[in-house]
Amino acid sequence: MIVLGSTSEVAQAFVEKALQEGEKYERIYLFTSNKEATERFAKHIDVKFLQQSEIIELDLTKEIKYFEFDYINSNVLFCATGYLGESTEDALYDNKNTERIIDINYSKLVPVMNYFAQKFESKRSGTIIGLSSVAGDRGRQSNFIYGSAKAAFTAYLSGLRNYLFEKKVHVLTVKPGFMATKMTEGLPLNPKLTATPKQAAECIYQAFKKQKNVAYVLPIWGVIMMIIRNIPEFIFKKLKL
Repeated sequence: MIVLGSTSEVAQAFVEKALQEGEKYERIYLFTSNKEATERFAKHIDVKFLQQSEIIELDLTKEIKYFEFDYINSNVLFCATGYLGESTEDALYDNKNTERIIDINYSKLVPVMNYFAQKFESKRSGTIIGLSSVAGDRGRQSNFIYGSAKAAFTAYLSGLRNYLFEKKVHVLTVKPGFMATKMTEGLPLNPKLTATPKQAAECIYQAFKKQKNVAYVLPIWGVIMMIIRNIPEFIFKKLKL
């Protein structure tokens, strides 16, 4: 298994869930920009599951040397890479903040996804799981920079799924909604609409096994976003969302 964004609590919970369910991996490749934090998780799955892993440093804000990944062979790619960024009024017009959000969530991430997707295509097997966001379902004033990057990533996954279908590679798009993670710590989240990483891992694993195309971690978010998407624009633009 390849894990992009392996310090993500959701990614780690999914890896644990898969191993608990008896999934077998010769090696789990943990891509990370935080080697120290990832080493703790690698030791954890080694002790608990006797699972071999390899930590690979990946910083999407820097140049990527793809040839260094040529030896990697896998049938599952789990992408939990994400960066929420700042969404204050001042930060919305901060180019560095904007560029970092777009780079990490889309523009620098997609070439990495494509690199491994091509490997899966050549083998005509595998599953790609990408964590997008309900924020990408419709642009809202509260996080439209982040939402626009996630909208692009959702469209990318949809197109990739369409392209790889005949190549026997499945692509699953996951839309978590509110998540109780380090990234959202301190935000005023409604507990009834907020999932834990463990809940997300359970949902994603079931969607993975059933080869679903799109999965909302909490079903209520599918209903909420259907309503939001269908609000007429002349009304929607006046709302504080």
